[in-house]
Amino acid sequence: MRVISPAALEEAVCYLLKSACVTLPEGVRQALSHAQSRKDNTERAQKVLDLICENARLAECENLPVCQDTGSTVIFLEWGCQAVLESGTIQEACDKGVRRAVEEAFLRRSIVKDPLLRVNTDDNTPSLVTIIPAEGEKVKVTVLPKGAGCENMTKLKMLRPADGKEGVKEFILEAVKSSGGNACPPLVVGVGIGGDGSKAPTLSKKALLREIGHRNPDPYYAAFEEELKAELNETGQGPLGLGGSPTVLDLFIESAPCHIASLPVAVSLNCHAARCASKEL
Repeated sequence: MRVISPAALEEAVCYLLKSACVTLPEGVRQALSHAQSRKDNTERAQKVLDLICENARLAECENLPVCQDTGSTVIFLEWGCQAVLESGTIQEACDKGVRRAVEEAFLRRSIVKDPLLRVNTDDNTPSLVTIIPAEGEKVKVTVLPKGAGCENMTKLKMLRPADGKEGVKEFILEAVKSSGGNACPPLVVGVGIGGDGSKAPTLSKKALLREIGHRNPDPYYAAFEEELKAELNETGQGPLGLGGSPTVLDLFIESAPCHIASLPVAVSLNCHAARCASKEL
């Protein structure tokens, strides 16, 4: 049995949150750079992409957040069945890490204690923790700072099984198209299919953790990802919704079993500053 100290988990969350807010994942940077280097884009799209890439470069050089909205702190923990936390709770350790990162990196305080009373917690806690059971002693921490602009464009729909793949496709395309420039494209799109009304959105957010260009291991869903990505990039919505290309950097699907009478589908969007960082303890 492996024992994980609360201090180690706190330190990992703190480090990953500060890192994710400042430095974009390599795959995201490469995708943006590739889009910037295209010679067949509109003048407006090219200017937007130039600004996006320059902003990312300056954020890393100056060690400043790539976006002023440092978001809700979404944390995914792959936690092995042979690993235990030495004391306290996982939530407490994660929140301590978030508080430290907010103070040390001067991150914006964006979380309110109650959705209607709107009093700020003043430390960006609580974090949103999802635990994914794993085998053995593995403990992997992934931090996804999620800004409100893209989070507010999240969509969930309970389709009928008879709607099938075409119904799923229609909903996904419309969910992205209707977001316009609100989610700050070019986007990374996460899709969750299956489970229930609570599981599908979690799947869609988990999909955002995948590295750019890494397809679903199931050939059926891998092909569906490519199909949806291509169609969305043919819409011409473009960077910040101002026209041109690309509209999406990539699209990922996660699926799960579901009830015979249900077909839940959720779509989560990540803006061009698709922030994410991981490490194993």
